[in-house]
Amino acid sequence: MTEAETAPRVVVGIDGSLSSRAALRWAVRYAERVGGTVDAVGAIEVPMDYGWGAPAVDTRLDEELARRNFDAELAETVGGQPPVPVQRVLVRGNPADVLISAAEGADVLVVGNRGRGAFARAVLGSVSQRCASHAACPVVIVRPDQVG
Repeated sequence: MTEAETAPRVVVGIDGSLSSRAALRWAVRYAERVGGTVDAVGAIEVPMDYGWGAPAVDTRLDEELARRNFDAELAETVGGQPPVPVQRVLVRGNPADVLISAAEGADVLVVGNRGRGAFARAVLGSVSQRCASHAACPVVIVRPDQVG
């Protein structure tokens, strides 16, 4: 096995929020300390079609915009030459499902926590909460005010 294959793999969720930027900074710092790599993972949620009356959506434009925003967030947060290898992963799907799947075989999954409150979490569900409950690896939940 090569060094890259045995290096600790850190998966981090990216969604454009302040908490995901904090999670990305935490993940890169952690990977640097342990000699690891980072998989920066974003999910593109396609609007659901609720029947015949739903408007047509050009998902190519949504994906193109998501990719530009994703790349911009990575560049702004970790710079053009991060201190560890960062793999960009942007796929379609539910964010929690995408992250849980991406974290299979990882050493740690890092997600941000927006802290929207107990009622919203109970009604809408929480990506960080689902990841903490269902990921097969340890999960670190980073609040935006925890990492500068």
